[in-house]
Parts: sequence; C-alpha cells; structure tokens
Amino acid sequence: MNQPSILVIDDESGILDSLRILLKNSGFTVETAQGGAAGLEALKNVLPDIVLTDIRMPQVTGIDVLEAARAQDSDMPVILMTAQASLQTAINSVNHGAFYYVQKPFSNDEMVAICKRASEYRQLRSENKQLKKDIRGSELPNTIKPIGDSKPFRSIMKLAEQVAPTDSTVLIQGESGTGKEVIAKYVHALSERADGPFFPVNCGALPEGLLESELFGHMKGSFTGAVRDKQGLFAAARGGTIFLDEIGETTPAIQVKLLRVLQEREVLPVGGTEAIPVDVRVIAATNRDLEEGIKAGSFRSDLYYRLNVIPIQLPALRDRSEDISLLVDSTLARIADQKGVEPKVLDEEASAIVQSYRWPGNVRELENALEHAIVVGKGKQIDAASLPERVKERDVEPLVSEKPHENPTLEAVERAYIQWVLDSQAGNKTKAAEALGIDPSTLYRKLSRYADDD
Repeated sequence: MNQPSILVIDDESGILDSLRILLKNSGFTVETAQGGAAGLEALKNVLPDIVLTDIRMPQVTGIDVLEAARAQDSDMPVILMTAQASLQTAINSVNHGAFYYVQKPFSNDEMVAICKRASEYRQLRSENKQLKKDIRGSELPNTIKPIGDSKPFRSIMKLAEQVAPTDSTVLIQGESGTGKEVIAKYVHALSERADGPFFPVNCGALPEGLLESELFGHMKGSFTGAVRDKQGLFAAARGGTIFLDEIGETTPAIQVKLLRVLQEREVLPVGGTEAIPVDVRVIAATNRDLEEGIKAGSFRSDLYYRLNVIPIQLPALRDRSEDISLLVDSTLARIADQKGVEPKVLDEEASAIVQSYRWPGNVRELENALEHAIVVGKGKQIDAASLPERVKERDVEPLVSEKPHENPTLEAVERAYIQWVLDSQAGNKTKAAEALGIDPSTLYRKLSRYADDD
C-alpha cells in the first residue's frame, strides 16, 4: 500500500505532535484529532487506512472511537494506546475488535512496527476481497452474466461492478425488456451479500393491500384472512438483496412505507405496533420517468432521491445493435440446453432480418422471437419464414424525403429506387429483393445501414 493514511487521536497535543512527525517520517500520511469528539468528527470527513487512538479520553473514549471506526469500515485496523495498562483493559480492547493494544510510554521503533503491520493487514484484507470478487465474477453462471460488448454496454457493466461491493441503493432505469432484473442479479452476485437471498418483487403486478403485506408482513388478525403472523420480504431478505421492479407503479401509501425502510432501516408490519430492524440492500427499477412522476404528483420526490443514490440507465437494444449477434448466440444456446438438443443457428437471411429489426420490446422481444423460431422452424438452421411476422414484415419507414436533392448522390438514387420497389411490392421485402435481383439478406443489410445513417 503506497503512503498508507493514519488518523491519530489523543487528548494531549504533545503526543499528537510527536506521533505526527514519527509516522510521517516513516512513510505514512498523517491526520490528527485532539480528543475523542474531534476524532469522531474526523472519521466522518476522512476514511483513513488505520486509526491510532488513546483509550482514556474525557467524554468520548477510545472504545467509542473503535466502535465508530469499525461501524464505518469493518476492515479498518484500530490500534489502542493507554498509560494505565491492565490485563482486563487489553482483553476488553481485543473483544471490541482492536487490531493491537500498546502501552505508553512506547518506543518509536515499536510504534512504527505496529503501524506497518496494521498497514499490511489492511492491504491483505483489500486484496482478499478483490480476489473473492474476481472469483465470484468468473464463476457466475451464464444466466446471471449480462451479455454484450458494445461501448454503452461496457459502461453499464463497469458501473455495476463498481457499485456491487457497496451497500448503496441502486435505481435501474430503462425501457421494458432491456434486462433490468439481469443487471440487478449481477450486482447482487458480485456483492458482499451474494450468499444471501435475492428477492424480486414486481410492484406493478400486485394490488396495494397484497403488496404491503408481501413487503412488510402482517400480524395475525390485522385484516380478514390474516390467520397467522406473516414475515415480510424485507425481513426475510436479511443479509441479501430485495429487487423492487416497476417501483413507479407503487401507490403513495406504499411509497411512504418504502421511504421509512430506506431512512430508518426498519419495517412496521400491517397491524403491528413494534418496528422490525432490517438488513437488506435495495435495488429498484422502473421503465417510467420518475422525475415526470414527481411533477405529476404520482411519485414522492424524497423517495426518489433515496432510491437514486446510484442511477444505472440501460440503453435500448436498438442503441447497442452490435450486441444482437452475441445475444442471439447466447439465447439459442440456452434454449437448446433447456430442451436438451443441438443449438440452431440463423441462416443468412434470418440473421439480416434480426440485425435490421428495431426491437421495440428490446432483449425480451428478441428472446421470444428466437424461441418462436425454434418451435416453428424445421432443421438445424432458422430461416426467415420461422421468424414472427411482426419481425420480418413490419412497416417500412420512407428511405428518402419527398423533396429530393437537386444533385442526388449515387446512394440517394439507390435508396429512392429501393423505396419505389418496396412500395410496388406493398412492403414485402422478400418479393422486393426478388424484383431487385439481389439476395434478401443484401436488401436487409442495406435497409439496416440506411436506418443507422438516419
């Protein structure tokens, strides 16, 4: 670890000065705070690698500092100092999670050696966590790993991997079918909560009363049919992650309760009088514009800001068309594995159709179209006839404007001619390709290029 940082806390300014000089000359970046209260305040503003604190200080003791530091970062080594050493004090220090206990007066060599060991311990803990994260990432099943290699997709993956080790609330936004739950599962799988449960909840699929009971639980007799106490998903997901899909569909009453969970980290079951503490990470998702919902009065602004700590905006499939071939290969392999058969492949024409289609339903529509083609088609290859009609015979957008250029380019003339042939064949691209004397896949590639140029 280069230039490890250390926060030194003591109520005697002379000791602070001498430790600052000693540790700075030994390769540490040093911050000091005089007294326990100042030490707690410093912990809020800086995140040191190591804390070195006196135990006996008025009002706020070294044990108080130790507990605050460990709560902020459980891997932070805390070294305790005291002039009044006793076996019981040493035992209490270790029981509270102290890295080391040193008695005043100490030798300079002893103090430097202890701080260097603490620095090495911190670095090893950090490397171990990163190694576990890398191992988890390499062992993730294909059903959890998001598929893609386009620039927008790589940006999303990088952000997801950065936020995964934290406990920060994540808000995933994107059109329906873009894979919001896949990203949520990926964040969970790379997090420190990976061994805990992952509970997805579609907030738009349940009426208010049922959703409230599912999320927060209820007490026996709280409503008709409540014949026993029920634990809610927030409590059941202890140590794990809860995924609140379609969060924009929740009612004001549910939003108030969700706000309490995020603020207080506790839930109040329906009909209950005592709050239950919860230990859960929240990932929410929506295909709605929540800021517009705030303006319309349908979504609480305070809840939005609590949810939107880490925003992830998923691009539509049409905005990452480079990923279509990867998604096709992955989907065909997965379906074949589920059915216990050899995976099929798209023929040239079917591949061109799939590449040029705009996919308004995004990844979900692509997967459904491929499953349809596998069921309907025959043989080892999927041809154009096996694809759904909406994919291969959609409305054709005009390729040229009604006001042509005075000196059109060769490409503009080609586009105009292809448009005329398509119109003459009522938009049927297979017949248009035949009339043009070109292969259907060539026509689809041209149409796809024209769409990208526009």
